[in-house]
Amino acid sequence: MNYTELFHSLYPGFFQEEGIRALPRDWVFKELVMDLRQDLPNVTPSGCLNGISFGEYHGELAALQNAVRLVDEDWVQYFKEGDRFYCAFDGEMLVAFCSLADMGRFQGLHIGGPGCVGTIPEFRRHGIGLEMVRLATETLRQDGFDLSWIHYTHLAHWYMKLGYQPVLRWNSGGILPDTEIDK
Repeated sequence: MNYTELFHSLYPGFFQEEGIRALPRDWVFKELVMDLRQDLPNVTPSGCLNGISFGEYHGELAALQNAVRLVDEDWVQYFKEGDRFYCAFDGEMLVAFCSLADMGRFQGLHIGGPGCVGTIPEFRRHGIGLEMVRLATETLRQDGFDLSWIHYTHLAHWYMKLGYQPVLRWNSGGILPDTEIDK
């Protein structure tokens, strides 16, 4: 599959966006993919997940946006009414979140993915976010998506623990040559 073509079909004009062009050239991001038509890797979460539950979010948008603010104020704009979200909860408290995006179709494949993945600071380093993304990815597979795509990340190794594979590297100047793509 030509992942460069796929990237440009999902994000037309991406490298012309002012915010992308303004990023420092030495900042390198990756795009990752997982084929959901295959069995998903058997990954066991590490850390303490006692009392943590997971599922699609159906609560008030303001409560979700408040949790997002604790992670990254700039992401609040991406959490809109009517969109789909997957979250982790400690009792009633929302402690981690991600969007569940339907990115469309490419060459007959239905593509989606988790995005804006965050865990509020006091709940980090317990495997909650990783388990949430694993379950969100499984949800996409159950919903009939063919590929799960991770966009615009510098945390490739974190997603690789779940079986995502890096397919592109880029910086503010565009897609970079594929040398050392999995590093």
